[in-house]
Parts: sequence; structure tokens; C-alpha cells
Amino acid sequence: MSRADLDKDPAAVSGMFDGVAKNYDLTNDVLTFGLDRLWRRETVKAIDALPGERVLDLAAGTGTSSEPLADAGVDVVPCDFSPGMVEVGRRRRPDLPFVVGDATDLPFSDGEFDAVTISFGLRNVVEVEVALAEMFRVTKPGGRLVICEFSTPPNAVWRAGYRFYSDNVLPLVARAVSSNGDAYEYLNESIAAWPDQRALARQIAEAGWIKVGYRNLFGGVVALHRASKPAT
Repeated sequence: MSRADLDKDPAAVSGMFDGVAKNYDLTNDVLTFGLDRLWRRETVKAIDALPGERVLDLAAGTGTSSEPLADAGVDVVPCDFSPGMVEVGRRRRPDLPFVVGDATDLPFSDGEFDAVTISFGLRNVVEVEVALAEMFRVTKPGGRLVICEFSTPPNAVWRAGYRFYSDNVLPLVARAVSSNGDAYEYLNESIAAWPDQRALARQIAEAGWIKVGYRNLFGGVVALHRASKPAT
């Protein structure tokens, strides 16, 4: 099933992620040569959450991105669209309050969180502008947003090498390691179709966020976007 087909069927997207949940973290480690761990550490630094602060971790998957926050004393809520991912996460970390939820219709109150973060998941949301508005709604005035997502390397040579790996090497490795290689065909398509750093920054600002900025990681293969909600 192509990305276009899946975008028309949210249940199919959820089912796809259910199917890769068991080996998801291992597959990500292999496909990124372990760099995903570095990117997640940089995301945690960017969130800059203090012990006791309440943080919503969207597209949390099995909770890998939530663990360092929880271990630092942050009141983190892992939320994911895939029940299968959440099930694996609950087995791994039964102490974390996993929630099954849709980023475009969050099951939380207005102004409930000091910060909202989403890593490698926003590009899989069909209505990105709605999701950004929902994140804005559930964030406290003066709170912050951190988005870690695949992006577009500004250097043409680096960009070409990245696309070659994504189009030719990644599918082969994914089929060897993942429980559902076809799912990674979809994920590769979603990366190729995703807006670049500046375009995403504009979308974030259009949703009402201020102080929008970004930092490239690994030559722009990944970009870390940060923004704030106005204090009043």
C-alpha cells in the first residue's frame, strides 16, 4: 500500500505501526547506525524539562523517547496513535502512563503541559496544521514545543548521498531486520515528501507558536525545531 493510500486510511497507518512494534527500536538502531540515540539525546536537551514539569511525548512509540525524561524526574506522558506500540511500551516500562491518542484530536485538557515534543512522527500525521494547533492548545502559556524530524540536507552532495541510502540501501536493510519491511517503504516515502526546515518552521509559526527556530543534526538529515507558546 502506498503512502497516498495510507494517508486516506488512518486505521491502516495505525495497523502498519502495530505490525512493526515488536522490532521497532532495534530496526531504528540498525537503519541509523545508532545515530537515532544521539538525536534523541539532543531532543531531551532541547526540551530542557525540570523535575516535576509535565511533558507530553507524542508519537512516543514504545517509550524510548520518554524514558530519559522519566528517569530525570520529569512527569512525562507517552502518547502514540498505535495500540500495538503502546502495548509493547507498557510491557517495557509499566511505570509510564502510556496513552493511545491521535495527534489531531488529543485527549488532554487545554494548557495541561509545560512542553510538548514529537520525534520522527509529525510527518506521519495527515493534517499537520491540525496537529500543531492541538499541541498549541494543550501547552501552557509560555510553554514550549520541540520537534525532531527527518529533513533536507542543505548540501547538495550530502543530500544526494542521503537519498541514495534511503532509496536503495534502507529498504534492503529494513526487510532483513524489521518484522514488516513494507512499512519502511512507506516511511521512506514520507521522508521524501516532507517539507524542508524553513517550510516546517513557517508551518509552526502559522499555528501560533513564537520564537521558532531550528538546528540541523547530521548535516540536516534531521532537524530539531523549537518554539514557544506566548505567555499571554
